[in-house]
Amino acid sequence: MLLQTSLKAFRDSLRGASFCPGDAGYDAARTIPNAMINRRPVVIARCAGAADVVQCVRFAREHDVLVSVRGGGHSVAGKSVCDGGVMIDLSAMKGIRVDAVNRTARAEPGLTLGEFDRETQAFGLATPLGVVSKTGIGGLTLGGGYGHLHGKYGLALDNVLGLDAVLADGRVVTATPTENPDLYWGLRGSGGNLGVATSLLYRVHEVGPVLGGGVFFSIPQMRDVLRFIREFTANMPDELSIQGIALTHPEAGPVFGVAVCYCGPISEGEKVVKPLRTFGKPVADVIEPMPLLQLQGMFDPFFPPGRYTYVKSSFVRDLTDAAIDVLAEFAANRPSPLVFAPGIEHWHGAVTRVGATATAFPHRTPGYNFMAWSTWTDAADTETHVRWTRQFWEAMKPHLAPGSYVNYLSEDDDGAAKVAFGPNYDRLLALKNKYDPRNLFRMNHNIRPTI
Repeated sequence: MLLQTSLKAFRDSLRGASFCPGDAGYDAARTIPNAMINRRPVVIARCAGAADVVQCVRFAREHDVLVSVRGGGHSVAGKSVCDGGVMIDLSAMKGIRVDAVNRTARAEPGLTLGEFDRETQAFGLATPLGVVSKTGIGGLTLGGGYGHLHGKYGLALDNVLGLDAVLADGRVVTATPTENPDLYWGLRGSGGNLGVATSLLYRVHEVGPVLGGGVFFSIPQMRDVLRFIREFTANMPDELSIQGIALTHPEAGPVFGVAVCYCGPISEGEKVVKPLRTFGKPVADVIEPMPLLQLQGMFDPFFPPGRYTYVKSSFVRDLTDAAIDVLAEFAANRPSPLVFAPGIEHWHGAVTRVGATATAFPHRTPGYNFMAWSTWTDAADTETHVRWTRQFWEAMKPHLAPGSYVNYLSEDDDGAAKVAFGPNYDRLLALKNKYDPRNLFRMNHNIRPTI
């Protein structure tokens, strides 16, 4: 039990707000989008800046309590909320400064993708981030950062020029290619194992309107569509990204949607995506020129907060006919209309031209990221959805490549960390031993120190 006097002194030391059980706002502050997570921290510190984060880390070390770190709270594993410990809530840290001359943006980790994009797009600039605008930039970036612009500009972490971070001993450090370069390497991809990022400096790029949207096909067409995607993606330009998702369209019902983003000249994009738009017999085509901000919010309606969510995910090197059969079979037998699966994200271009050991993120081989992403609204349906998702995963196992995108790992995947970090695990373990030997930062897909 934390001494109440110590807890009061800690709360008084913060510039930002704090919440304890029984306080107004406590339940709202501990609630994250995934309704499967229902944890109760002893104290939630809504930090106003790096100094508040330092106070949190020092307090947790002194009292030997669990620490979790929340940015946007969109981790499907719910790692941002802990039971009985200190929750470091970064959601109020939303500062951003765009330098249009030097093409950089200095941002705090409480920003969501949409908030970041809104500021950079005011200058006609952007950096690769995710595909759901309500996601927090901090967790997304530290775990990788796949997004619509990945083929042209890489992952979010590939565009990080430097970070400020609070380490487990309470120090605030800057990590760049020349200052603390080992941390610069490790923070970008280790998923929060090494420290709390309080500021990130991104490289930004000129990005105007994009050609975006999607083409929707009936589920019975899915096998043919996936075979088309297999051929279509073999020679895609960097400017184009493509994802395939089985979902329930509000008007057309169950469909397989192929979402696209072309971030080059619109006229050229029209030519590039024409084969997709003229393939088969789509039930709907909503591809059109649009602002990047509009595209970034396109998936938001499918991920409202308050739903139960369970995910299994890994990489697929090739869409073989056998893999396509499994994908189509499970798409036709989703346990509820809200299930957003299967999903495949095509990885190519700039992402794959970075070496597997150049950053802590190792997954640089061209291919597809597979997701069995289940969502539902009634707790009574949890067993059904979890069982279906695991069955899907087992059926896909023969077609999966080793490793997973750490941002998509679910709560029961703690043992997958070594595989997820692949050839970089041993180097990350050495950094964990150096910077966090007591494993203060363990509410993540954890690299357990060995000293």
